[in-house]
Amino acid sequence: AYSIFLVGSLAGNSIVGIIVYRTKTMRKTINFFIVNMAMSDLFFSVFAFTWELTGFNAGSWLIRGILGHTLCKMVSFATVVSVAVSIQSLVLIAVDRFGAVVFPLRSPLIGPKLCSFLILATWIFAITTQFPHYVVYKFVEYPEKLACEVRWNEVFDESSYYIFQIYIIVLSIIELYIPFALMTILYSIILFKLKTQKVPGEQSINTKNLRAKMQRNVLTMAIAIVSVFAICWLPISVLSFLSTFGWEPSCGTVRYWFAAQIIASANCAINPCICFIFSGNFRQGLKSLLDTFFCEIFKFKVNFAIPS
Repeated sequence: AYSIFLVGSLAGNSIVGIIVYRTKTMRKTINFFIVNMAMSDLFFSVFAFTWELTGFNAGSWLIRGILGHTLCKMVSFATVVSVAVSIQSLVLIAVDRFGAVVFPLRSPLIGPKLCSFLILATWIFAITTQFPHYVVYKFVEYPEKLACEVRWNEVFDESSYYIFQIYIIVLSIIELYIPFALMTILYSIILFKLKTQKVPGEQSINTKNLRAKMQRNVLTMAIAIVSVFAICWLPISVLSFLSTFGWEPSCGTVRYWFAAQIIASANCAINPCICFIFSGNFRQGLKSLLDTFFCEIFKFKVNFAIPS
């Protein structure tokens, strides 16, 4: 299952990025935020796969020595950074849709320059706020196995572990609960506005219907991405939060951890599928990309079969 999700994430998210890069009409603010999320999903897939391989290796870390120590820190740090970037990208998508629907005749809330700045800011903010994860994860060699574990007591004073717990609580509020509360409010306003909105000026019925349909399609895609993200990440978030405060999974609950990890990993492969399902522009871009790919293969075969 993990291998399927890895391949699906690598292929799907790469294609999303290539489509937006190749198609000038797709170079819009919301699509840049979707690409930012796709890149964070790629980031997560590559590094998180190392954790999953550890699980298949009887729970033992795969590599010893300095390289093992470095990978332990980098993998644990990169996975949480990528998740933080994805959540921020979802918020920015919601803000962009809010401006497009609620204030349709005004200039965009997020212009091209601000868009580039915000994308960079998502990574800087995620790296800064998640940096303690890089510090506290340690590579540990047990007689029976190798492990990558949180070792707060070895880095800081043992009595200060409560600071780490407070950090987790504050981080959860800032990067999880507040963003999803904000997105819930924004999308509720957007849905209400779409039901009651009357576009000023004289427009034909066909133009109004076409515009409303385009808005609904983009909004449906955005809400679907947020909903799937919440569903996929809620179980593992709850379990991780509980484990920080002393809860340890027993033999009977390990399967829930395993299921939660699979569901969370699946999100990276599901997001590109949502784009292709709900967006005609992404479907057209995929079709164009596949046509180009098969055309190049055909040309290569023809040139190879007919030597000059």
